[in-house]
Amino acid sequence: MMDKDPVCGMTVKPESPHHYAYLGTDYRFCSAKCLAKFQASPEDYLKPMQEKAHRPADKGTIYTCPMHPEVRHLGPGSCPKCGMALEPELPVEDDGELRDMTLRFGFSVALALPVFALAMAADLLPQALPEALSMRALQWIEFLLATPVVIWSGSPIFRRGWASVVNRSLNMFSLIALGVGVAWTYSVIALLFPGIFPLPMRSMGGSVPVYFEASSTIMALVLLGQVMELRARSRTSAAIKLLLGLSPKTARIVRSDGREEDIPLEEVQPGDTLRVRPGEKVPVDGVVLEGSSALDESMVTGESIPVEKFSGSRLIGATVNGTGSLLMKAEKVGSDTLLSQIVRMVSDAQRSRAPIQRMADVASGYFVPAVVISALITFIVWWLIGPEPRLTHAIVNAVAVLIIACPCALGLATPMSIMVGTGRGASAGVLVKNAEALEIMEKVDTLVVDKTGTLTEGKPQLVLVKPLAGFSEAEVLILASSLERASEHPLAAAIVKGAEDRRLDLAQASGFRSFTGMGVSGEIEGRVVALGNLKLFDELGINAAELAASADGLRAEGQTVMLLAIDGKAAGLLGVADPVKDSTPEAVRALHEEGIQVIMLTGDNRATAEAVARKLGIDRIEAEVLPEQKAAVVKSLQAEGRIVAMAGDGINDAPALAQAQVGIAMGTGTDVAMESAGVTLVKGDLRGIVRAVRLSRATMGNIRQNLFFAFVYNSLGVPVAAGVLYPFFGLLLSPVIAAAAMSFSSVSVITNALRLRNATL
Repeated sequence: MMDKDPVCGMTVKPESPHHYAYLGTDYRFCSAKCLAKFQASPEDYLKPMQEKAHRPADKGTIYTCPMHPEVRHLGPGSCPKCGMALEPELPVEDDGELRDMTLRFGFSVALALPVFALAMAADLLPQALPEALSMRALQWIEFLLATPVVIWSGSPIFRRGWASVVNRSLNMFSLIALGVGVAWTYSVIALLFPGIFPLPMRSMGGSVPVYFEASSTIMALVLLGQVMELRARSRTSAAIKLLLGLSPKTARIVRSDGREEDIPLEEVQPGDTLRVRPGEKVPVDGVVLEGSSALDESMVTGESIPVEKFSGSRLIGATVNGTGSLLMKAEKVGSDTLLSQIVRMVSDAQRSRAPIQRMADVASGYFVPAVVISALITFIVWWLIGPEPRLTHAIVNAVAVLIIACPCALGLATPMSIMVGTGRGASAGVLVKNAEALEIMEKVDTLVVDKTGTLTEGKPQLVLVKPLAGFSEAEVLILASSLERASEHPLAAAIVKGAEDRRLDLAQASGFRSFTGMGVSGEIEGRVVALGNLKLFDELGINAAELAASADGLRAEGQTVMLLAIDGKAAGLLGVADPVKDSTPEAVRALHEEGIQVIMLTGDNRATAEAVARKLGIDRIEAEVLPEQKAAVVKSLQAEGRIVAMAGDGINDAPALAQAQVGIAMGTGTDVAMESAGVTLVKGDLRGIVRAVRLSRATMGNIRQNLFFAFVYNSLGVPVAAGVLYPFFGLLLSPVIAAAAMSFSSVSVITNALRLRNATL
């Protein structure tokens, strides 16, 4: 028997020494390296979105608790801490929990309604009942109808309540099980042994009042609340379901002999050539080989304007092709595609916990024991000083306190808003890594942005070559581009492209040396060449006086200037300009309107930075900053008491992104930057930061509304259920009404959270 390595997909023999059991399944690996990768983050290789050949077919679906994301279970179940139904990490079509609860609710309604009708008729219209039907016979009928409701329909509630006791984590199900259990047990004892009760509690026929209608109706209402809650909670995952539905099911592959055929998406491999016809979805991430078209990327980036694509352009899987036909090369497939990464980020963020949740956790930890104590006090007070029948009043009011005080609304207040808010952000191209970043984003008052690739296009263009006397323009450009050909810096790419556009033949460079934040040097055809800024010339002891004036003038125009020296003497300069993104001025204005100060961080010369800052209305600049100094700048701003968000797209931005309270990675940047950031903008557009701020404020406002409602509901409900209004108005709260109020309080919190789906960003 052979097995597949879940990390690399290679075939592994059963006797391989590298194996690891996870969630009940034994996985085999081709090497210790793959085993270590899997052990570090097994969920990355077990996501339902991973549709490649090495996906374990029998792994099942992992379920987690919305309120306790650390609880993970293979398959459906209940949370041992709060008793809530576990939810799949990624949505599944078959919702067995909802079907089961709906069946139990329907059964409970069918039996509880007759019980409730008989009890009300006996209390309000006894003359309407048949004369042959005694009170004791009526109670037996109620018992026979109510017991299946309590025992069978309510069994999940009692199981969860018992689990909360065993796990010493009392929750809403503890209170419901205790309240319903007390009402039903008391009624059974009163039915079977009426003689043990005092005379004031017995009627003329010797029977004792029972509360089968209360126990069965309460259970039906609790199940109704569970059904409504499960349905509402399933709607919170609508964003992920929508994302999962974006991927096409097939791709059209172009074989080496020119034949074209449709194949399942999971069979596409990196390097395959694919055809994307007009109106079709791009199957996977890749690059255009032939053709041109305009693609609708709104479902991934949130940008409604179609994006022009031509040879060399990047393609995002699941985006929709326009009217042109494209030939593309597949680069990222399966779980490596941008869409899969988005689904994973949204799913992880929805299960994360915001700091504000700690307040609700602390309150819930004390709340349930306090409610039980309140119910005992209510029972004792009514039993000692209440009106006759005292025991009946004591039990009824204690049960009402237990039922109405269930802290389900309090527990749901934060996670439901986080789930809906992160989903709404994903639909607008704003990916939130965790709930903490979403909460802090609301408080940000300072935004630090890297210039290249964030404010600008990140695609510098060579605009000027100026040689000194004794050197030609072609000579300066050939030497500069020959040297820069070994560098990966965007400015280097601009110079090399400038030479290629002029069809110049480049030479071979040797002894290449890079000076961080200053420039490069090397030897070309026996000549020592250096290219960089004034700091490099100072480092190498080269006189740059002849170039200084020209360089200052170009920097004032916003160009980045690089000085060239040959054999230790200044030879000329090159001017490179990185166009500002069209959306940047609008984004800076919007950030100012949100009360956020914008600070530009760049390694460019101060004159160049100031020119860009003036054009955009940037509040402050930090120029000539070396990559390793960026985090220090962020730290100094934090020392001033600022809440700092840092936006960048390069590897050298990663330390600063991690240092900031909130790191914001431009989705067009590197994976390292995205991993270091709390928020990722799918489209490299600064307007996404404005959307992120508005999303954070809308979500946190929604959470506060939910928490306020939950606290007020419980603060008012418990005293009323205990009977504080009875001495003044003669009013008592029926346990049935308490159950209805409790169920609808949870639904109200979820409904309020669902409003975030329509939040304006």
